[in-house]
Amino acid sequence: MAAPMEVVLCCDAAGTLVNTNVTDLQSGTNVMSYRGGNTTPRTLTVLNGQFILGAQLHKNYINVWEIQRKDQVQQKIVCPGIVTCLTASPDGLWLLAGIAESLYLWEVSSGSLLAVLCRHYQDLTCIKFTDDSSHFVSGGKDNVALIWSLYSVIQCDGSQSSEPRHVLSRHSLPITDLHCGMMGTQARVATSSLDQTAKVWELSSGQMLLSVLFDVGIMSVTFDPCEYFLFCGGSDGNIFQVSLSSQSLSREKTFQSDNDGNQVFKGHRSMVTCLSVSMDGTLLLSGSHDESLRLWDVLSKQTIRCSPHKGPITNAVIMPCPANMMTSSDSRPVISLPRFSRHLISSVSQQQGEGLGGEAGVLSLRLGLNVQDQPQSYLDRSDRLYSLMSAVTNKGVYGEGENTMVRVSELEEEVKTLKKVNKDLYDFSTQLLTKPT
Repeated sequence: MAAPMEVVLCCDAAGTLVNTNVTDLQSGTNVMSYRGGNTTPRTLTVLNGQFILGAQLHKNYINVWEIQRKDQVQQKIVCPGIVTCLTASPDGLWLLAGIAESLYLWEVSSGSLLAVLCRHYQDLTCIKFTDDSSHFVSGGKDNVALIWSLYSVIQCDGSQSSEPRHVLSRHSLPITDLHCGMMGTQARVATSSLDQTAKVWELSSGQMLLSVLFDVGIMSVTFDPCEYFLFCGGSDGNIFQVSLSSQSLSREKTFQSDNDGNQVFKGHRSMVTCLSVSMDGTLLLSGSHDESLRLWDVLSKQTIRCSPHKGPITNAVIMPCPANMMTSSDSRPVISLPRFSRHLISSVSQQQGEGLGGEAGVLSLRLGLNVQDQPQSYLDRSDRLYSLMSAVTNKGVYGEGENTMVRVSELEEEVKTLKKVNKDLYDFSTQLLTKPT
C-alpha cells in the first residue's frame, strides 16, 4: 500500500492575489491556490478535511475556502474581534479562536458559541488541540500556557466560569508558539518563548519535563512524530535540534551542539516563524521572515529545496493531502458551514428569546446540564423512608384515621424490602471476601 501523499500549506504577508498555496511535499509542484485576503500568523487551519480557514490580518473575520474548489470567492465568518490565533479540532466538531485575551469556542455543526474563556490577561498568541480532541492548550503574551479539558468547558453552564486543568507558568516572557504531541491525554506539550527557552510538559499532570536555554529567543517549536527530537526556530534564523532521548537526567540545561543529537540547521537569515515535520520524520519544513520556505533533510541538516516568496512567511505546515482536494472542482462539501454566532447561547436565549445559538430552529444538546429525575441510590431511598416514617409519628403531617394507617403499612412493606436487599448484598459480599483463591 502506497504512503499517503503529503502537501505543504503556506501563506505569506505579501498581500498579493493568492492567499494560500498548496504544493506537493516531494516535488514542490503547485497543487492548489486559494485567493483573497491575507492570513494572520498561527491562524491557518483545515476543518474536517472540507474547508481551509484563515483569519484575515487586522480584521475581525475568518476567511473560508472549500478545499476542492480552485476558483472561488471565500466565505467569511464574522467574529467579535480581531483573531490572533485559530485552530480546528482534529475530529472536525469544534472551532477555537483567540480574540484579544479571550478564547472563543464554537460548535461547528450548529455554529453556536458555547464558551468564552477569559483566564489570560494579555493577548493570546497560539492555541492547539490534542490529537484526540479531548484537550486544548493556549499560550499568550502573559507568559502563561493553560491546559483545558474540552469536556469541562462545554459542560460548564453560565452560572460559573470554566477553569483550566493546569497552568504552565515557568516562562518569564511571552509565549511565541506551542505544539501538542501524540497520544491524546498522555501527550507531551512543547512551548517556546522570548525568554530564550523551550520547555516540554506532561499534559496529564502539568509538570515540566525539560527546559532548554538558548542564546536567542525561540519563535517556533515542534516535535518529530516519534518525539525523538525537539525542533526550535530561533530569532536569528537558526533551527536547533534537541535530542529528547539523551542520557542526561537534568530537567534544565543549556543547548550545546554535540554528537548526541543536538544539532543546528543554518540557512535562514531572519527569525524562523513556522516549523513542521513530515509523517516519516525525515523532512523538516521551515518558514522565515527572510521571505523563504525551506525543506531540510533531518539526517544531513542540508537544504533540499528553498522556495522564495514575496513576503515574510506567516503560516506553513505539512499535512496528509485531503481526499477532497484532488476531486473535481464542481464537487461541494458534504455538509455546508452554518452561520457562526457572535453571542453565547445562554445570553442570546435570555436577552432575545431566540433558540440556542441565536438561530431559530437550532437545537444544541449539552449533556450533563440540569439533569433531573435521576434514579435514586439505595442509600437515598433509605434516608427518604426513614424521614417519612419519623414524620408519621407526628399526626399533624398526615392527619388521623384510616389514611394514616394505610400510609404506615406501605412504608413498613418498603422497609422490609430494603432490609432484604441489604441482607442479600451483605451475604453476597461476604461470600466474595471469604471465597478461597
